[in-house]
Amino acid sequence: MYVKRNKVKTILFIVVLIGYYFCLPKKLFINSTSTVVTSSNDELLGAVIANDGQWRFPELDSVPDKFKHCILQFEDAYFYKHFGFNPISIAKALKENYKAKKVVRGGSTITQQVIRLSRKNQKRSYFEKLIELVLATRLEFRSSKEEILRLYASHAPYGGNVVGLEMAAWRYFGLHPYQLSWAESATLAVLPNAPSLIYPGKNQERLRIKRNTLLKKLFTEGIIDQETYELAIEETLPQKPYRLPTVASHFVQEVAKTKKGQRVKTSIDIHLQKQVNVLAKQHYGQMKQNEVYNLAVLVLDVESRKVLTYIGNSPTDTKHQKDVNNIISPRSTGSTLKPFLYAQMLQEGALLPTQLVVDVPTEIAGYSPKNYDLTFDGAVPANEALTRSLNIPAVRMLQSYGLEKFRGDIEAYRIKHINKSSNYYGLSLILGGAEASLWDLCKTFAGYAGIVNHYEELRHEYYKNEFIEPSFLYDDKVDFGAIHRDYETIDAGTAYLTLNTLTEVNRPLTDQAWKYYDSSQKIAWKTGTSFGNKDAWAIGTTSKYVVGVWVGNSDGEGRSDLTGVGSAAPLMFNVFDVLPKSDWFLEPFENLYEEEVCTKSGYLALPICPSEKRMISKNGRRAGSCPYHKEISVDISEKFRVNSNCESISNIKTKEWFVLPPLMAHYYQQKNADYRPLPNFRKDCLMSENNTMEFLFPTKYKSTVSLTKNTEGKLNSIVLKITHQNSEAKVYWYLDDTFVGMTEDYHEQEIQPNPGTYVIKAVDNYGNEKQRILEIKN
Repeated sequence: MYVKRNKVKTILFIVVLIGYYFCLPKKLFINSTSTVVTSSNDELLGAVIANDGQWRFPELDSVPDKFKHCILQFEDAYFYKHFGFNPISIAKALKENYKAKKVVRGGSTITQQVIRLSRKNQKRSYFEKLIELVLATRLEFRSSKEEILRLYASHAPYGGNVVGLEMAAWRYFGLHPYQLSWAESATLAVLPNAPSLIYPGKNQERLRIKRNTLLKKLFTEGIIDQETYELAIEETLPQKPYRLPTVASHFVQEVAKTKKGQRVKTSIDIHLQKQVNVLAKQHYGQMKQNEVYNLAVLVLDVESRKVLTYIGNSPTDTKHQKDVNNIISPRSTGSTLKPFLYAQMLQEGALLPTQLVVDVPTEIAGYSPKNYDLTFDGAVPANEALTRSLNIPAVRMLQSYGLEKFRGDIEAYRIKHINKSSNYYGLSLILGGAEASLWDLCKTFAGYAGIVNHYEELRHEYYKNEFIEPSFLYDDKVDFGAIHRDYETIDAGTAYLTLNTLTEVNRPLTDQAWKYYDSSQKIAWKTGTSFGNKDAWAIGTTSKYVVGVWVGNSDGEGRSDLTGVGSAAPLMFNVFDVLPKSDWFLEPFENLYEEEVCTKSGYLALPICPSEKRMISKNGRRAGSCPYHKEISVDISEKFRVNSNCESISNIKTKEWFVLPPLMAHYYQQKNADYRPLPNFRKDCLMSENNTMEFLFPTKYKSTVSLTKNTEGKLNSIVLKITHQNSEAKVYWYLDDTFVGMTEDYHEQEIQPNPGTYVIKAVDNYGNEKQRILEIKN
C-alpha cells in the first residue's frame, strides 16, 4: 500500500539504491604495475618499472602483521569497528581545523584513504569528502577489512616514484615487507601521511619523532613490550635508497616481454643462480684479459625442463653491450651440430660408432673444409672424429648422409634460427654455416637426455614431444605429448650411444684426469668454435641437468685464442661442480643389439676380420660389412705376395690383411705405426693388382696455385706429390708431355714453371697413369 501511495518516492529510492550499488568501479585501481619476478622460493630476482615510470608492485596478497598494527594505530585505530567512516574523528577534525583556521588534522579512515588514492587524490573540498564518504561505505559493503588494508598497503605513496609497501620496503630497507622490524614497519606506516620526510639528509628529526611517537603508542597499547620498544627507538632511519636485487637481470627483462605488469614466480633456483653468477664473474675477469667481454650461461633441469639458472651476459659495461641477452641471440653454431648428424646416421644404420670415416684432403663442389689443426688422419673412427671435432670427416659424412635429409631431420629439434633451405647452408651447415641460440641448443641436448630417461620410465615407449620449449614458470608443467611405442625423432639406443660417445671428448687441461677420481661424474658434452674465433660454445648434459655456455663478444669481434674447449668449457665444468652429482643414464638394453664388429674398421665383421662384441643401435644391423679386410696369398716366408701363376698351390699361404685405399693409407700410416702396407708381389709374379696410385698434391683435378717468393726474392718451387701402393714402383713425371723427372720410394717432384696452365702427368713403370690440370699464377 505504501508503495502505491508513494510511487515517486519509491522510484527515487530505487534509483538512488541502484546508483549507490553501481557508484563504485569494479576495479578501483587501473594503474600500470611493475613486473616483479621471483625465484622458486619467492626471493626477489628483479623488477621492471611500470609504464608510467612508477615503482608500483602488483597488489599484495596479504599485509604483514607488524605493518598492520602500525598503520592501524597511526591512521585508524577504530578500523575494525566503523563502516567506512568515523563520525567522531570527523567531528574532532572539523573542530580542530576550525580553531586553527587551517587543516591540522584529518578525519579520514583507511577506507576513505583508499578511495582518495583510487581517485588520484582529487582536490580537497567538502564535496569531495562527501563523495569519498559515500564510496567508502560502498567499499565496506563489497570488500572485507583485510582486502581494504591490502589495497591501502599496495597503493600508498612513499615518496618520489615509490608506491606501495612492498616497493618501499625494498627501496628504503632492502627487505621483503615481512622481514621488516617494528621500527622499520613504523617508519613505513607514517610515511604515506608525509612522504617527503623520507628524502635522505632532510627532515630526519621530524621523521624520527613521528616514528617514535607511533612506537610509543604501540608500547602503551600493549602491542610490543618495553624491551622491543627501547630497541626499536634506537634503530637508525634509512640514509640512502637501496637498489632492487639484480640477481638475473636479463632473465627479468625476458620474462617482462610476456608477463608485463605481473608478479611472476619462476623456476630459478636463487642459490644456484648466485653461485653461478660468482663463477661467471670470475670467468669474465679472466676472459677480458684477452679482450673477450661477453658470455652466457643456461642451466636446465632435464626431468621438468625448467630453467634453473639464467645468465644472459657478463657483468660488463655499456661499451661492451652489457644489455645484449646472449642466451637468445643467434650465433654461428660452430661444431655443435655434429653430434646430431652422428646420431641421425647411427639411427639410419648408415654408420656404426667405431666405423672408420675418411679424413683426407677434400674438395666438394668448390668447398674445401679444413681440420682445426690442419692435419689429416687418413681414416679415423667415427666416434673419435666426433670427440675430436674433426671437420673433414663431418663434411664427408654429411655429404654421404644427404644434406637435404639432415636439414629435414633437425626440423624436429625446433631450432628456430635454422630456418633456411639446405641449399642456402650447403655443407658448411655442419661446421657453423647456420646460426642458433644457446637456448635452442640446450633444449636439444635436454631432448636427447629425456629420450633416454623416459625410455625406462615409460617401459620402452616414447613421448611425442621431447624437444619441447623449456619453461621458466614455477607452476608450469611441461607437456611432453602423447605416449607412443615408436620414437618420433631419435630412438633411445641411438641417443644413449651418442651421449656415451660425448663423454670421451677431451676435457680442458685442468680436468684431464677426471676419470681417475671417484667424485667425478660422466658428462656428455660438446664444444664449438665458429669461423674467425667469434663464438665459443660448451654444452653438456647428465641425466639430471643440461649446462650451456657461450663466450665471445656480442658485437661479433673475434679473438685468436677464443675456442670452445679453452674459453667456454672451463666455465661449464665449474657450473657442473656446483650442481648435485648425477648418476649416468641407464643403458637401454632393449633398444640396443650386440654384434660382432671389426676391431680395425668398426664395420660389421666379416669372418676374416679380428672382431669384438659391441652394442650398436637397432638399425645398425643394416650397416655395411668391413670393406678393408682382404684375403691375400703369400709365399711360405710371408714376405711377398704370390699367385698360382708364379708359385705352386702347396707353397701358397692365405693371410687376412687390413688394406686402406692409397690416399687414406698415406695419411693413416703416419699416425698409426702398426699399419702394414700390403707386401709387394714377388718379381716373377703378375702385379696388376698392386699398381694403384693417388695424387697428394694437387688433389683436385683442376687446381690453381699462386707462386710465392723466398727471403731472397726468388720464386719458390712447386712440389708435386703422389702416393703409390707398390713401394717398388717408379713414377715418371711430365709437364705438358715434357719429361721432368723420375721418383722412387717417396714420390715428390719439384718443378719451377712460369705462370700458365699445365697438364701434370704421372706414369708408373706398370703403365698406370694419373693426371691433373694446374694453373700457376704470380
